[in-house]
Amino acid sequence: MTLSKKPYRGTRDFFPTDKRKRDYLFNAMSQTAELFGYESYDGPLLEEVDLYRAKSGEELINEQIYSFTDRGEREVAIRPEMTPTLARMVAQIHKVETKPIRWYAIPNLMRYEKPQRGRLREHWQFNVDIFGAPEHAGEIEILQVAVTLMKKLGATSEHFEILLNDRRVVDALFKQAMGANDEQALKLYKIVDAAKKIGSDGVNKKVAELSLPANALEIFNKYLAVTSFEGLGNLLKEYKQDEASQSLLQFTQKLELMNLSDFVKFDPAVVRGLDYYTGVVFEIFDKHPDNRRALCGGGAYANLLKIFNEEPVAGIGFGLGDVTMTDFLETHGLMPNFDVANNDLLIAPLDEQAMAKSQLLAQSLREEGVKVVCALEPIKLKKAFPMAEKKGASFVAFIGANEIENELLPIKNLKEKSQQEFKMSDIKEIAKHLLPEG
Repeated sequence: MTLSKKPYRGTRDFFPTDKRKRDYLFNAMSQTAELFGYESYDGPLLEEVDLYRAKSGEELINEQIYSFTDRGEREVAIRPEMTPTLARMVAQIHKVETKPIRWYAIPNLMRYEKPQRGRLREHWQFNVDIFGAPEHAGEIEILQVAVTLMKKLGATSEHFEILLNDRRVVDALFKQAMGANDEQALKLYKIVDAAKKIGSDGVNKKVAELSLPANALEIFNKYLAVTSFEGLGNLLKEYKQDEASQSLLQFTQKLELMNLSDFVKFDPAVVRGLDYYTGVVFEIFDKHPDNRRALCGGGAYANLLKIFNEEPVAGIGFGLGDVTMTDFLETHGLMPNFDVANNDLLIAPLDEQAMAKSQLLAQSLREEGVKVVCALEPIKLKKAFPMAEKKGASFVAFIGANEIENELLPIKNLKEKSQQEFKMSDIKEIAKHLLPEG
């Protein structure tokens, strides 16, 4: 049998060029979360399938998870998402942990899906969550984290927008103004989610099937036609939902105060399908016509820990995948060029006698934080410069008999086409020259 050289369908090999892109994303994600005081966590790659049965939808369990029975007859799965693991971990410590709890992770996830643009079977996801924050404060901070990351990666309000809704506000319309019970309200959410696909006739038919009060369809269609927070507030006032209207006003005022208004827009169609969402829900959307799609989704939840019979804890978070984020950056020309590595110095020994000196010098410079590539055999002058370029080195140093005899090291700056000479023993000065910002 001839083995394939290609990776398993829906997964990727990360050759150095691709890995540089991923590292760039992961570094930006980690740095952004830590700017806000979020701490990194992780969990096991395998979880018991019952954990996903308790939290996730039937589609994931029946069609998407990679599951098997282990040698102890336990039914386990490769994690398809991080939120159940997060819930399990927070359930263990939330009663004794100082709140708010701010955590982030960049887990490796697997789902059996049809590979397509923006969606693979294996991906990494930036998960950011906060538990136990006061009303609106956690929501605002999570949106700040998302916007800060996008800006750190070079994006502006011209590149993306955050489409947002609030399940509490929609619940007020569905349950109070329209008279829907919990089961009917859940069906209304599904109709909202499908509204753009089924059209107005399909919406009217499905709402009529729910046997709601006579004015319910009118309210529902008015809701679907709302295009702004102001319009939503007016609709709430029209149907005497003053508490929800006041809460919405307070939230939008905080958005403006935190300079988020340019990014955040109201969208009645954003309701997020999972039942545990209880407040603000949002999706970050790419504005580019060639990649008009959601980049990530998130929302507020109070019932996430219910599967462990724990008391409600206010939380909000989002998940941003590396595949969609890479597509976004490349579509907008925001991804830096990672075709070559990033090194500081190439040391080129000119003969066998220079080999040991070159390697010792390289090691001394590495101890000062300099990234040094040292040729492992003598190299000719004309080959050193192409090698340096291929290795992404900013400087080249040649060491031969003359350099060793005089204890001097000439260093060429490839960008500025200049050269400076240093005593070989003056390691700190050499390092300072190579790392001007170090």
